[in-house]
Amino acid sequence: MPDMPVPAPVQAVAAGRPTRAVWENELGGLTFEVGAGADRCFVKWSPAASGIDLAAEAARLSWAVSFTPVPRLLGQGADDGGSWIVTAALPGLFAVADRWKAEPATAVTAIGAGLRAMHEALPVAACPFSWMAAGRLADARRRAGQGLIDPAGWHEDHQPLGIGRALELLADIPPVDRLVVCHGDSCAPNTLLTDDGRWSGHVDLGELGVADRWADLAIATWSTGWNYGPGWEGLLLDAYGVPPDPDRTRYYRLLWDLGP
Repeated sequence: MPDMPVPAPVQAVAAGRPTRAVWENELGGLTFEVGAGADRCFVKWSPAASGIDLAAEAARLSWAVSFTPVPRLLGQGADDGGSWIVTAALPGLFAVADRWKAEPATAVTAIGAGLRAMHEALPVAACPFSWMAAGRLADARRRAGQGLIDPAGWHEDHQPLGIGRALELLADIPPVDRLVVCHGDSCAPNTLLTDDGRWSGHVDLGELGVADRWADLAIATWSTGWNYGPGWEGLLLDAYGVPPDPDRTRYYRLLWDLGP
């Protein structure tokens, strides 16, 4: 991606080592690869204006790393400009790297298998974090009351609903299919693949928490269309090992659009 200014905290972590921007999110958050070889690491930085405090992700990584392949936390911090975390590198490339975009069947299969493995590995009873629909809906109502939700950013299928109707529909929370510890942002870029096309880990766990597995599956399948084109949802579900659930999928996609 094009060169961009490196925030001072990232420069301090780099301490003169080569630094390369590898990701930018829609809120201005940046991820940098620092160094090479054995000392290679990643620094994720989020501006204060984004409203995101990366301490929440640091806590989730520190908990999850004992159970499933996620980045090991090396450091964290915050100042008036933003917050940051430093993590060790995991093997593999993002599932949306050019190589895997050219091999969508391999990538989608790995995403489904990896999500299932993560859901089975993380212990629900021991998880201190929640991502349940009721809590997310309460937060959406709060932000709607503060005028912080803009339907212009929603998927085209949801925009005609408007905020009021969307909240009405979301009040009817589907019964839980299966409680798991969800990733919280199961879009394709957050799965890593090794050279042989197998999943090797997950990144970007700021929303990790206990929820119905369809909170993750609805978004993982949705993101296959964004990243690889239409027609891949069924393959992901096959790799995960679950039949389609249109009602829960519809619900959790709408809830996602009303998220922060």
